[in-house]
Amino acid sequence: MTRLALAFADGAVVAKRNLIKIRRVPELLIWTTMSPIMFVLLFGYVFGSSIDIAGTNYREFFIAGVFAQTVIFGASGTGVGMAEDMTKGIIDRFRSLPMARSAVLVGRTGSDILYNSISILVMSLTGLLVGWRIRTSALEAIGGFLLLLLFAYAISWVMAYVGLKVPSVEVVQNASFMFIFPMTFVANTFVDSSQLPGPLRTVAEWNPVSAVAQAAREAFGNTGDLPEPEVWSLDHPFLYSLMWIAIILAVFIPLSVRQYNKATTK
Repeated sequence: MTRLALAFADGAVVAKRNLIKIRRVPELLIWTTMSPIMFVLLFGYVFGSSIDIAGTNYREFFIAGVFAQTVIFGASGTGVGMAEDMTKGIIDRFRSLPMARSAVLVGRTGSDILYNSISILVMSLTGLLVGWRIRTSALEAIGGFLLLLLFAYAISWVMAYVGLKVPSVEVVQNASFMFIFPMTFVANTFVDSSQLPGPLRTVAEWNPVSAVAQAAREAFGNTGDLPEPEVWSLDHPFLYSLMWIAIILAVFIPLSVRQYNKATTK
């Protein structure tokens, strides 16, 4: 087998090890599902009655934003998991095994796709209860869900690098929050970016999270009668999102592997 095939094979074993935690610690699955439900209900019933976006039903508008925010927050689990493994000495055990070094990272980021898939499923079901509907074809909707998962996968590599660079669970959690919170709120996730003032509007329009949310809305048919976006990033959200995904993966996969090798040779 080639080195790449070995890395994926070993990564699958590590991913299985991470997923076994669901059976041994069912609380992980419970809180993975409770958080998406809380966000959908909070924005659907609390903010949804006070926020008005002309041209569309707000309960349909915000769902794509909640999807984007939740999967990005879910990706932060990669960094927490890496930091936890580093502090508990599990990485040292992996080093003693005849396995590809990149397998730990491949397995960790791969297993988190399942956690995010569960979150999206739960949010979708909850969204249906608050009035959200998919108004496009099944193929288009699947494309929207896959884009969300792919973007979350790219962010998980950023979080993996953070977890290796700062091997402390508490610090990783705080750093993730400080990075993700403004990234997901200075965007068109919950409000139309055209309603934001000056510089914030520019940041929101070119924020990759805005493009992911916009692409998901278009894939689900939730744009209503909103006017066409005036900026290229939101007028071509799928392409802009894919560009960012490619850039993030191209930068942070090598950085994460290098940091992992550095951290495990100390």
